[in-house]
Amino acid sequence: MTTSHPAFTLLRSQPIDSLQVTVEEYVHTKTGAQHIHIAADNNENVFLVALRTVPEDSTGVAHILEHTALCGSEKYPVRDPFFMMIRRSLNTFMNAFTSSDWTAYPFASQNRKDFNNLLDVYLDAVFFSRLDQLDFAQEGHRLEFEETGNTDSPLVYKGVVFNEMKGAMSSVPSQLWQTLCKYLFPTSTYHYNSGGDPECIPDLSYEELKAFYETHYHPSNATFMTFGDIPAAEHQAKFEDRALQRFDKLDRTIQVHDEKRYFSPVRVEEAYPLAEENIDNKTHVVLGWLLGKSTDLEDSLRAQLLASVLLDNSASPLQHLLETTDLGSSPSPLCGLDDSQRELTFICGIEGSDTSKAADFESQVLAVLEKVAEEGVAYEQLQASLQQLELQQREIGGDSYPYGLQLILTGLTAATHRGDVIGLLNLDPVLDKLREDIKNPDFIKSLARQWLVDNPHRVRLVMRPDQQLSERRNQAETDKLAAIKAALSDSEKTAIVDQAEALTQRQEQKDDESILPKVDLTDIPSNLHYTARESEIAINGTNLTRYAAGTNGLVYQQIIVQLPALTEEEKAVMPFYSICMTEMGVGDKDYLQTQLWQSQVAGSISAFTSIRGASDDVQAIKGNITLSAKALKSRQADLCDLMWQTFHNVRFDELGRLKELVAQTRARRETSVTGNGHSLAMAAASSGMSPSAKLSHQLTGLAGIKATKALDESLSDDKALQSFAATLQGIHNKVLASPRQYLLVGEAHNLDEYQQAITEKWQGDQDTSSENFALAPVSEQIKEAWVTNTQVNFCAKAYPSVPMDHDDAAALTVLGGFLRNGFLHRSIREQGGAYGGGASQDNNIAAFRFYSYRDPRLSETLDDFDKAIDWLINTDHEYQPLEEAILGVISAIDKPSSPAGEAKQTFHSELFERTREKREHFRNQVLKVSIDDLKRVAQTYLVGDKASVAVITNSDNQKAVSDLGLTTIQL
Repeated sequence: MTTSHPAFTLLRSQPIDSLQVTVEEYVHTKTGAQHIHIAADNNENVFLVALRTVPEDSTGVAHILEHTALCGSEKYPVRDPFFMMIRRSLNTFMNAFTSSDWTAYPFASQNRKDFNNLLDVYLDAVFFSRLDQLDFAQEGHRLEFEETGNTDSPLVYKGVVFNEMKGAMSSVPSQLWQTLCKYLFPTSTYHYNSGGDPECIPDLSYEELKAFYETHYHPSNATFMTFGDIPAAEHQAKFEDRALQRFDKLDRTIQVHDEKRYFSPVRVEEAYPLAEENIDNKTHVVLGWLLGKSTDLEDSLRAQLLASVLLDNSASPLQHLLETTDLGSSPSPLCGLDDSQRELTFICGIEGSDTSKAADFESQVLAVLEKVAEEGVAYEQLQASLQQLELQQREIGGDSYPYGLQLILTGLTAATHRGDVIGLLNLDPVLDKLREDIKNPDFIKSLARQWLVDNPHRVRLVMRPDQQLSERRNQAETDKLAAIKAALSDSEKTAIVDQAEALTQRQEQKDDESILPKVDLTDIPSNLHYTARESEIAINGTNLTRYAAGTNGLVYQQIIVQLPALTEEEKAVMPFYSICMTEMGVGDKDYLQTQLWQSQVAGSISAFTSIRGASDDVQAIKGNITLSAKALKSRQADLCDLMWQTFHNVRFDELGRLKELVAQTRARRETSVTGNGHSLAMAAASSGMSPSAKLSHQLTGLAGIKATKALDESLSDDKALQSFAATLQGIHNKVLASPRQYLLVGEAHNLDEYQQAITEKWQGDQDTSSENFALAPVSEQIKEAWVTNTQVNFCAKAYPSVPMDHDDAAALTVLGGFLRNGFLHRSIREQGGAYGGGASQDNNIAAFRFYSYRDPRLSETLDDFDKAIDWLINTDHEYQPLEEAILGVISAIDKPSSPAGEAKQTFHSELFERTREKREHFRNQVLKVSIDDLKRVAQTYLVGDKASVAVITNSDNQKAVSDLGLTTIQL
């Protein structure tokens, strides 16, 4: 029976069978705070508190407040409780988010003591933050003199969020989205950049931050959301005791108002910075519409269905246009339905275009939509789209975010706008209604006409490249700072110097960590969580491994093939073989027919390559290529047929399609740099340390991006295109002859049925022997600077180390967290102003890497990496920081995934000899690491003349790059 704390009233409770949960909705009687509890038989409990935050400018007030609120509170008046708790916890997730209309503080943990510790700190941070002015200066923005203490040197802006948003707004998709929203939403909060526009962030005052906190961070404006096996009443007792009892109801309702509608479409043109010599065909053209309310469940599902029908795959009418039009090179990264805001937004577009083509593109899009409105689409396609929605509803996630957090975030939009959270999670009744609706041939026609063809609230945005825009912006910032400096009195200059000194002292101070709750090594589970295989059998001499998992009616199937020996030419295009394997035609079906077939059968189908060194020798590599798919139970037999046909009969003769896929891949990879720069820089820096590291950099890293651009440009030649197709076919012929095995994951009572379907399809299908994939040993030192369009830098330094089985691997793994916690976080993030920085050991490539993320500095950060090593070796360290670093490693090892994800991860780990026994041994070694071990491995492996360096920067830093002795490579 559902019970609540006396301070709360239960409004309703409803089981959702398709999710295997019960959703309970409560209200706090005194303040009106909402509590949504998702009761589940799951010990990974999740907490989130969200505040409706509705900024009225682009100063980033909500975003800066999110950061500053976590810098100390009434009960925990330490400088950095959030990051300190990350180190004192076994959390499986811990973060804070700023969205366009809410700010949320979530965490998850499998340990009850740890969960309650984090809950105590989070409640105090959100509702009783002290908002120190120096924390605002550190996290938001501040003025400093370029040369510390020298008032004759130029002024500069500093601040974590300031630099974070400079990095974020270096991304073209981010610029597209923010600019489109500016015109789609002329009057509501979405008109503004909630993260903060770097040009506007310095306009935010400390007083404005505090005023925003007082009105928005109040229980009356809050939604508490929890998931797991802790009862709602237990949570509510802590909410009431730790926070809510101290508040009365706030006499103010914070909400997003309805957007005013246009009476005719709007067409606008703006520019984005692109510092390249050739800017031809680099224009983006996007169209955006406002549809219905995201809180209207039927409207939301209808919009998702319409978007799926139009854009789900290459056979979808609008997606087909975007991929094949000669007006652009590939679809825009913005394409799709956005349902995260109060009003639904539908967007489609192209990149690689020109301003002169915008009107023609708009006409082409409207012609496709008019045809859908007139003729509709095939009933089978509507059924396939509905099946995709059902599969998304049923699948138990948890591979990226905890599953409970995924459900919470799904319901958060409804909660933010005071909608029906339970209805948004319980989609089955609406799906049932849609199944009936689609039987009416006019249903999809009317949606297309009402929401798109006849909807005047449409914006056409053209974003053209401008080679001087970045320079003009930088000059404007320089001029503004010069004007500010010229107007400063001597006392004001002294105040800036004093603040910088006070902030440095605050960052260096040693807080009393004992006031924060913690777990310790005795709270760690004694054994590694392990997902055991259910059985392993042979089908005509080929292994089939079965895993029983709670998949909620889904089946997961994989074909794993040992990578054959490949020529250098074949190795260079391996990623495209994986991409094209499930994007081309199959047998007598062309790629459009195949895409429709896939959508009717599978939730997804994809191929990927895995190459790793041995656990005791990273120079000895093995590789596999995997064809992977999932489907609803009812489609298992069809899934087997789809997998078999794809594996045997994929065709690489559709040359136009190949060219499209390369162009699309190029566009995706080029836009990935500013969001993933630290990983790309680390991959470059460590590319000389093992064969798999080098190949990864060459194929999917920075070198891979450069190679993809060159390949795309070469395919304009027909002979080159035919040669590319022949190379892919050659790889496939070798794959067909390679040894293979099968993986099957599903609910235990369904495995025999699934196995029977596989056996019937694959009976008599045998591989032949082939030569194994091989790579030459690698040992090189890297000194590279990759130049691209970015307002911030990404720095990496790497050292050759040891693989997983080596006795020092555990100490090196703990060392990464120890250096981050004790030195790098303070020097790179707090003092240096980067959004993040740290260090980690990668046992798979035997490399120890330092990194920074969205960093305003270059050489200073690389120096800080060296200083971190000196600090480690020359300081007497206490036990507590070591324990915290060990906790972090164990927490990462023990972090759960989805039921299917854990099975797949275990299977693939064991394919590369990462057995349960080896993983258990490594985990036990981590628990035994000492301070002396950390110093010893640092002195052994982190030796200066062995370091490799890679940075991602912009063309303005050429001198700094030259001074560092790095080879410049234009990306």
